Amino acid sequence: MHNSNLLPEKLKPGDVIGIVSPSEPVYAEQEVHYAAGAAWLERQGFAVREGNHVRVAPSGEVPTAAQKAEDLNRMFADPEVKAIICSQGGDSAQECLPYIDWNCIRQHPKIFTGISDITVLLNAIYQETGLVTFHGNDVVWGFGRKPQKYDRSEFIDRFVEGAIGDIPAYRERLVVRAGRAEGRLLGGNLRCLLKLVGTAYFPDMAGAILFMEGLRVTPAACAAYLDELQREGVFDRINGVIVGYIHSAQKSGSMVSPMEEILARKSARYGFPILKVNDFGHNCPNTVLPVGGLVRMDTGDQSLEILEACVT
Repeated sequence: MHNSNLLPEKLKPGDVIGIVSPSEPVYAEQEVHYAAGAAWLERQGFAVREGNHVRVAPSGEVPTAAQKAEDLNRMFADPEVKAIICSQGGDSAQECLPYIDWNCIRQHPKIFTGISDITVLLNAIYQETGLVTFHGNDVVWGFGRKPQKYDRSEFIDRFVEGAIGDIPAYRERLVVRAGRAEGRLLGGNLRCLLKLVGTAYFPDMAGAILFMEGLRVTPAACAAYLDELQREGVFDRINGVIVGYIHSAQKSGSMVSPMEEILARKSARYGFPILKVNDFGHNCPNTVLPVGGLVRMDTGDQSLEILEACVT
């Protein structure tokens, strides 16, 4: 765990936001949503700069891991680029890890944000450099598909205003196990986070608040993921858990998913508080969560609060 975090600078109107695809590139059939997401960023008053390997080549060739990481390294090194947002998630972000220039990131800390498979990079970058990263909407699936007022206000509040304090609830929150806890916020998509197990990039969970969500998670898969966390000693070390929106279980309008129930059962002897929220995840409005930021959760008033600045 880092004693002192590296913080990126907040955004100002007119700043350049770089778009990269360190997981899945943008395919032809996604172009309409990609264009809509980029246009949304421009409507908020920012300029957009694309990486060289954001999309699949006209020949159908998919960028290599080295090419995708080169885009990421170039965006961090470019003094004109003030924030970096990922086009989308996918399944291959971990392939970029050997090619990332960690020193470049340390020397040029800036806002880096994404969701889903980008969980791999959000946590690896924080673990390796101490730079606070951000779990939030991507271009194709978040800002490219009718983002709501909540998406906009959370993006502007965190990145432009540098707002801390209470994270507003998008929908009802539920207490799964009562308690109050503080710690550094780590996690994201549970399946993708587990790709870091056994590497130097798996985040140090000592005293952390773990947050987790999933797209299509069967109860059996969820149980297996949680067993893996337990084997890694994560349940021994964390102070609390926030469970987000689980699309496969909640798309019919349900407020609950099996994830928090299985977690409560498997972690009964540890006793850490568990809060179920619907403020982040796949195919839902998303707040912006600082990975590595200090937060407090309190089931008494069902609150989640950012305790210290995560941008300068």
